Amino acid sequence: MDFNFSEEQKMLRNTVRSFVDKEIMPQIAKWDRQGQFDPAIIPKLADLGLMGVCIPEEYGGSGMDYNSLAIVCEELERGDTAFRTAVSVHTGLNSMTLLQWGTEEQKQKYLVPQAKGEKIGAFGLTEPGAGSDVASLQSTAVKDGDHYILNGQKTWISLCDTADHFLVFAYTDKSKKHHGISAFIVERTWEGFSSKAIKGKHGIRSGNTGELFFEDVKVPKENLLGEEGEGFKIAMSALDNGRFTVAAGAVGQIMACLEASVDYCHERETFGKPIGKHQLVQQMIAKMEAGLQMSRLLVYRAGELKNEGKRNTRETSLAKWQACDFANKAADDAMQIHGAYGYSDEYPVERYLRNSKAPVIYEGTREIHTIMQAEYVLGYRKDKQLNKMLPAWDTEKETVN
Repeated sequence: MDFNFSEEQKMLRNTVRSFVDKEIMPQIAKWDRQGQFDPAIIPKLADLGLMGVCIPEEYGGSGMDYNSLAIVCEELERGDTAFRTAVSVHTGLNSMTLLQWGTEEQKQKYLVPQAKGEKIGAFGLTEPGAGSDVASLQSTAVKDGDHYILNGQKTWISLCDTADHFLVFAYTDKSKKHHGISAFIVERTWEGFSSKAIKGKHGIRSGNTGELFFEDVKVPKENLLGEEGEGFKIAMSALDNGRFTVAAGAVGQIMACLEASVDYCHERETFGKPIGKHQLVQQMIAKMEAGLQMSRLLVYRAGELKNEGKRNTRETSLAKWQACDFANKAADDAMQIHGAYGYSDEYPVERYLRNSKAPVIYEGTREIHTIMQAEYVLGYRKDKQLNKMLPAWDTEKETVN
């Protein structure tokens, strides 16, 4: 693995960092207090080509590699988790899944405008009674002539009130359990669709999260993604991509915690010296740095496998689990370093701590990933190469083939 960034990747990082410093940092405390998601950020991200950073140019994207997507997610989460989440859901869960599983017609109709940022995509898997246990879905899609009649409810859906297109998972044959789940592309404007934001969240308050409702929604048969019964497989492949972006975002959060803590260590004095001179504070700073470097290595390792077109479920799971845990610990230590000031929104670390908890839960809880890693080591779990993988990255041609 080459650990050096290309000039293009260095420019990308600088571009996203400058954007975050200019467009997000000055407003994020206010947005967080008000529980306000600013949709105006999305077109600005699109103008920079960040809504389709790793989608091939032929489908409207920027045609960069998957570790470039990781860089984008790192830098956005350094600003706030809400905006990394927007890219994670739109690009990682939705657009990359369309690229992997969609027909050419579906890609032209849905992927191209999403990659350009003209339309926003979201992902509907979780239900009130179905999270880690995907087979407990209650949503159904019954075939009726040239349509499927979709009924059900989804919850904890990011971009619920903002997205134009949704990847929705429902049973087409419940007797087959998870082999009877299918995936559909659903448009917001269709009759019978509605959404509602969830208020009073512990963290990611500046993000748009909520519920989706489907009441006899007529889904054209051409909006079936993949084949009937492939929904579970499609969902798991989507999570490989979403978890990758979540892990990369966690790297950005550790980075933000470290930056804030270092700055505070230099400005705050106790017992006649800067608090950075105290060994217990140094231990916390050292743990953040270790977590940052280890997490980044795990993320980029998974990214390289994606670049090579190889199955990466195991590596992405490990990166997501560890990076999110490290981010949660870094945020806790950052608040401790700030002392009583850390408990106030005068400093950003209390927001980092609140935001750091959700990624430990969503897209596979810490416990799910613990079980997955143990089963890999014990030989109980073995991945087969999917019949439809993301396209590999051709470093010689500097394009996606």
